[in-house]
Amino acid sequence: MVMTKPMNPHLLPAATHSYLARSAESLQEAVTARDVPTRYACAHVAALRAAAALLAARALPTPGRRRQRNAWVLLAEVAPEFVEWATFFAAGAGKRAAAEAGSTRAVNEREAADLVRDADRFLAVVEQSLGLIPHTQHPDQLALALVGVRTAGRIGAA
Repeated sequence: MVMTKPMNPHLLPAATHSYLARSAESLQEAVTARDVPTRYACAHVAALRAAAALLAARALPTPGRRRQRNAWVLLAEVAPEFVEWATFFAAGAGKRAAAEAGSTRAVNEREAADLVRDADRFLAVVEQSLGLIPHTQHPDQLALALVGVRTAGRIGAA
């Protein structure tokens, strides 16, 4: 994996900071979501917004019209050190779409919990690559929140 020198956080565009804040909000929504599809979708959106933050900071405008590409393809091009992350999250886009459409069979609890943790880690890696202090990760609190959500859902069904 190729690592680049962190950017100067004082020179980051406002859009980058906005996307990072929105990513953290989506991650929080994922942690507190009561249903699995919403948890998965919010976690995926959190990762997408973190990718958008990195693209806002690094992508250079190109003259003329170019074929529109999704954020994961652009991320792999603009930040090659993130190609594995881009491939991973691109693979989950179909599941996110199904979850957003209301499918209760699109993802299971384990997949949603794993994606919340992965999106949390991805956000931290993006922040670090931008020269920012990564948000405080609380893997134990994430796990407890997700277990609490799963337990709360089962109590009502008992």
